[in-house]
Amino acid sequence: MPPKHPNQPTRIGFFLIPQFSMLSMSAAVEPLRIANRLSKQTLYEWFFYSNESQPVPASNGVEVAATRDMTNTADLDALIVVAGIDVQNHDDPSFNQWLRHLSRKSITLGSTSTGSLLLARAKLLQHSPCTIHWENIDSFREEFPLLDVSGELFEMDDRFMTCSGGLSGLDMMLQLITQQHGLKLAKDVAEQCIHPSIRDAHAHQRMATQARLSIHHPGLIKTVDLMHSHTEEPLPLTQLATQAGLSLRQMERLFKHHFGQPPAQYYLDIRLNKAQSLLRQTSLSTFDIATACGFNSTSYLAKRYRLKFSIAPRQERLVQFR
Repeated sequence: MPPKHPNQPTRIGFFLIPQFSMLSMSAAVEPLRIANRLSKQTLYEWFFYSNESQPVPASNGVEVAATRDMTNTADLDALIVVAGIDVQNHDDPSFNQWLRHLSRKSITLGSTSTGSLLLARAKLLQHSPCTIHWENIDSFREEFPLLDVSGELFEMDDRFMTCSGGLSGLDMMLQLITQQHGLKLAKDVAEQCIHPSIRDAHAHQRMATQARLSIHHPGLIKTVDLMHSHTEEPLPLTQLATQAGLSLRQMERLFKHHFGQPPAQYYLDIRLNKAQSLLRQTSLSTFDIATACGFNSTSYLAKRYRLKFSIAPRQERLVQFR
C-alpha cells in the first residue's frame, strides 16, 4: 500500500464500531506511533472515525472520541474497520455505501477482528482473500460461503488488509512498515513492543491442540483435531480411532482420563458449541445450523441443545438479539 502522495505520511483512518476491541485497535495504532518516534519522522498519521462523530465505547467500557468527520476522507490511504463483540448487530446500509464509496476512490480498506464481517456485508471482499478472528471463522464461512476465508493471521493485498484481531494487528502493521520503510525499522518497532518474533501471515491464530488442552498423546491430539474438522458430517468413532492409530477401547480410556467424558460426548459438545456460535453470530436458520453441525433434524438439535445449555436454540437467538 504505497502512500498516495510521495514524501508525505501514509494516512490511515480507523472506523470504530461500538464494542470494538481495545486490544485490536491499540495493536494496530501503536506500531505507527513507534515508527514515527524511532525514525524521527512523521511516516504515519492516523485518525478515528465513528457514526455521526460520536464517542464509541470499546468492549472494556472505555470510550474513544472521533477525531474526524466521515466526510473528511479525501487524503486517506487506508480505512480500517475496528470491531469486536456483537458486530453482527451492526446493520447500517449507509455505512456499507460509505465503504463502497471509499473503495471506488482507491482507498485501501481493512479490518481488525470481526470487522471483516462488515466488509463482507458491504460486498467488498469477493475478489480478495480475507481473515477473521478464529472464534468467528465457522459462522463467517457459513454466511459467506463464496468468499476466500483463509483463517490466516492477516491478509494483505493492494485493495484490502484484514487481520484476525488481538495482537495480529501488530504483525500486520509491522508487515506494512516493512513494505514501506524496510525490515530494520519494522524489527526496531517490534523490539519496542517486546515482540521478539515478527509473525508472518501464515502463523496460527490459535495455540496448537497439544498446548491449548495440555495433552501430549499423539493419538488423542489427532482425534481431537479430526473432531473439530468434521462437524458437518461427523465421523463414526471407529473411524476416528482408526485414523488416529488407536483402538476404540484405547480412545475411550484416553478421553475419560484427560477430559472426564467419553469421546462421543466430547464430540457432541464440540458440535453443540459450534451451533451456539452460529446462533449468536449469524442469521442462519435453525435448519441450516443443524445441518452445519451434523444434526439430522432441528428437533434433535433442540433436544441436545436444551440438555447442554438449558435453553432452546430459538430462545438463545432471542436473548442474543434482544
